[in-house]
Amino acid sequence: MAHKLVIVESPAKARTIAGYLGPDYVVESSIGHIRDLPNNAADTPAKIKDKPWGRLAVDVDNGFQPYYVVPRDKKSHISKLKSLLKDADELFLATDGDREGEAIAWHLLDELKPKNIPVKRMVFHEITKQAIVEAAQNPRELAMDLVEAQETRRILDRLYGYEVSPVLWRKVMSGLSAGRVQSVATRLVVDREAERMRFRVASYWDLEGTFDAGSKHEQRMFPAKVHSVDGARVARGSDFGADGQLKQAAAGKVVHLDRPRAEALVSALGETTFGVRSVESKPYKRSPYAPFRTTTLQQEASRKLGMSASVTMSVAQRLYENGFITYMRTDSTTLSAGAVQAARAQVRELYGAEYVPDAPRVYASKVKNAQEAHEAIRPAGESFRTPAQTGLTGEQFRLYELIWMRTVASQMRDAVGQTVSIRVGGTAATGEDVVFSASGRVITFHGFLKAYVEGTDHGAATDDAETRLPQLAEGDAVAAASLAASGHETKPPARYTEATLIKELEEREIGRPSTYASIIGTILNRGYVYKKGTALVPAWLAFSVVRLLTEHFPRQIDYEFTAQMEDVLDEIAAGRSDRNTELAEFYFGAGDVDGLKTLVNELGDIDAKELATFPVPFGGTEDGEPSGIQLRVGKYGPYLEGPGDDGTPLAKRANVPDDLPPDELTLEKAQELLANPSGEERELGRHPETGLVVVAKNGRYGPFVTELLPEDAPKSAKPRTGSLLSSMALDTIGIDDAVKLLSLPRVVGTDAEGVEITAQNGRYGPYLKKGTDSRSLTSEDQIFDITLDEALAIYAQPKQRGRAAAAPPLKELGDDPVSGQPIVVKAGRFGEYVTDGEYNATLRKDDSVDALTLERAAELLAERRAKGPAKKAAKKGAKKAPAKKATAKKATAKKATATKTAAKKTTKKAAAKKS
Repeated sequence: MAHKLVIVESPAKARTIAGYLGPDYVVESSIGHIRDLPNNAADTPAKIKDKPWGRLAVDVDNGFQPYYVVPRDKKSHISKLKSLLKDADELFLATDGDREGEAIAWHLLDELKPKNIPVKRMVFHEITKQAIVEAAQNPRELAMDLVEAQETRRILDRLYGYEVSPVLWRKVMSGLSAGRVQSVATRLVVDREAERMRFRVASYWDLEGTFDAGSKHEQRMFPAKVHSVDGARVARGSDFGADGQLKQAAAGKVVHLDRPRAEALVSALGETTFGVRSVESKPYKRSPYAPFRTTTLQQEASRKLGMSASVTMSVAQRLYENGFITYMRTDSTTLSAGAVQAARAQVRELYGAEYVPDAPRVYASKVKNAQEAHEAIRPAGESFRTPAQTGLTGEQFRLYELIWMRTVASQMRDAVGQTVSIRVGGTAATGEDVVFSASGRVITFHGFLKAYVEGTDHGAATDDAETRLPQLAEGDAVAAASLAASGHETKPPARYTEATLIKELEEREIGRPSTYASIIGTILNRGYVYKKGTALVPAWLAFSVVRLLTEHFPRQIDYEFTAQMEDVLDEIAAGRSDRNTELAEFYFGAGDVDGLKTLVNELGDIDAKELATFPVPFGGTEDGEPSGIQLRVGKYGPYLEGPGDDGTPLAKRANVPDDLPPDELTLEKAQELLANPSGEERELGRHPETGLVVVAKNGRYGPFVTELLPEDAPKSAKPRTGSLLSSMALDTIGIDDAVKLLSLPRVVGTDAEGVEITAQNGRYGPYLKKGTDSRSLTSEDQIFDITLDEALAIYAQPKQRGRAAAAPPLKELGDDPVSGQPIVVKAGRFGEYVTDGEYNATLRKDDSVDALTLERAAELLAERRAKGPAKKAAKKGAKKAPAKKATAKKATAKKATATKTAAKKTTKKAAAKKS
């Protein structure tokens, strides 16, 4: 029976849309991309393997023609789509409306090759019945300029990655990867850490006072800080640079108070009478924040919900596919007329008519070259569901609530109030004229702040913070209730978090909102960056990689050049630039500018050892003399080299702990590590009971003590060991402390049933153990002094976290498109895996739980399912059947030129580009 075939990317989206379109439509998913450039030699077509450019799978000498292949795990699905197409009388390509979605639609068209049926491009930005029906009734042509732009990006990334990565393998470490944008993001994190390493702390002082306006004022006490001394402003934190020192521009213009002078001023102002020098009052107004776009959503979800960028996008994808929000990859802050009315209606209903502005608010996008015709991210539909009405739970509920609040707040009135600045001055006994300043803010009408207050980075004050001051007039007398000198130290530049790195990338116009989550995921998965709390910390390996790239590929890792490449892609998407010209300039160069190929082929000599060697401290000592200690990035991690006890250069070595951030590797820390390197022992004495020598040493998991067994001890004998407590240090621990540690676990006693209770020190702290039941202790001292009664009291309490129930899934992804069963991510003995209840598929090296999507999980399960059921253990004595040799199928390349050129000729360009 004839039907209309609609193809979308994801199974979840397909199920939702099928319910809206009715029985005349068959809705199927492509499960993401259906073809791509080959990812390895096994997938590379035999016909191009021997070509000079075969490794790239891009014919750089023939118009940068890409050669695409259908991955092995997608071939059966392509066959399914082709069989559905046979009975179809129309084909709707309903992939996302951005560049990537447009490219997927073109790949589907080129691979399926529909004959004698109309092909229509169906685009929508929210999955509601009205939006889907309207999209089906108003299709458009395929936008080939968007396809060209996406293909150009893909080829640029392939050329960069496949040409530069082998340089890293040869000169830094095998298995590394370089990426056109990922390497630049890594450089940002490394540059910030380098600033922290060059930082030198400086102190500055000021005066803080509490002033009394008198009993006639209801708000009589108010705080103030010193502003100026003899007309010169007192130095504050903003006057110091990233290096921690006073900026040259501020030197000579500000008073840099030190402790003696600050304390002297406090003493000299003890009997001073103060008067109000000035009162300045201004109206305060704060307008609502624009609705979310991709980057602002990622930043706020990080600040308020603690979600990583990849988790945010994964949760938003599920909300979009299930019809709760509009498309989540967008640069736009625009709301449709229906959305504006929906938001205003909810403001009126929830907060009252006084919170609704007279006219709808319109937000112009501030993003350069904002692409595609999407709305801002908002609740779907012409009327919004409140979070309570959605039935959502967990992460989806919290993210929807965030989006809903931001959207509603964007159509509310301004917050208004008053800001007041007061200057209070007096003459010190020593003659200086000292002025204090106080500032306050009172919000008289909260407006949109009733619904939503944006989060801030690094502890900055929020927009709804208020400080009240007494109503003073110029000339009023005030008294100093208390004065004190306050010391401060400059702080190094804050490390990037995911939120601030995304903000930095966007401000520098590097990459696109839809790519930021994958960029951050890549640099974390590759080991270039790791997380310490929410901060992004670069590994020493990243320093070596960035040093090579900046020295030998300066243009390709330049911030401005990377941003300009985004402009190039936008020009191609708009039809104003030719992709082959741009690719040729990037790869072959133009004029005096060398292209990537020339740089790779003419690298010259690169000293791999020099690339991997850094002085300690980074940036040199303060007196300019070398310390004689250096850090090397080795095959098995970073290590230190320093002078031996006899002064021999670089005679000593010590491993650097994996969790020690680069900026914490000070000269003192390096000397400490070299004095107690991992593997070297410090003899403490003999154990009073066993007579064995006890030593202290550093190990992979930290410092510990152990007994040295005699040479004739049996091989099965194991020495007693004990990790140092947090209160102990390797260089100060004595034999008595070591004996206490070696006595663990300590038997506390037995319970009523005769089960022994022991106190132990573990990797995660002190704890009690009774059989298989463990309970945490609150302090390390309890290990040695807890009584049986106290231990029994602890066990009498219900256990907070037990193992009676099976561990819950790490993540729920949705239903499998083949089996229809829910796919979940679980932690197993050999790592994380996905399962639909019947088949299990282990996550690959590059997969992460946070970034895992339903499509990727379905691919892993499809690959596992293709291998057949799991083999059962053979019975004893059963003969092993000879293995059949699998016949390798050759992957066939799809040459795209002819089909794409024909598509471009027959495709009508849109008369107007919607933005």
